[in-house]
Amino acid sequence: MGRANRPRDTSPELRLRRELHRRGFRYRVHRRPEPDIRVTADILFGPAKVAVFVDGCFWHRCPDHCVMPKGNAAWWDAKLQANRERDRHNDEMLRAHDWGVVRVWEHEDPQSAADRISGMIDSAR
Repeated sequence: MGRANRPRDTSPELRLRRELHRRGFRYRVHRRPEPDIRVTADILFGPAKVAVFVDGCFWHRCPDHCVMPKGNAAWWDAKLQANRERDRHNDEMLRAHDWGVVRVWEHEDPQSAADRISGMIDSAR
């Protein structure tokens, strides 16, 4: 029996990886960009220093799709706000180490997300 909220290899992540691979990109999956920063990127382009995170709409509080639970609302609010603050902190830490960071929402079209990632990789060259 699988987990309902798996931490890696989610459907949106796999769709994006397939699109990037189809375009000829090669990458690492679920790697730390920097050994001293406790964050794991979903997709990592090492030579270009681009880290990609595929964020779930609920867990990362998508402004368009996140529906807050009614039960235990204060706890969920604090939990999801902490997730967003951690994301911002991690992005800042990576940028301080000259990494480009791309955040992709799970509902995003893989082709348009791949276009954004491709543009960042091209500008890093």
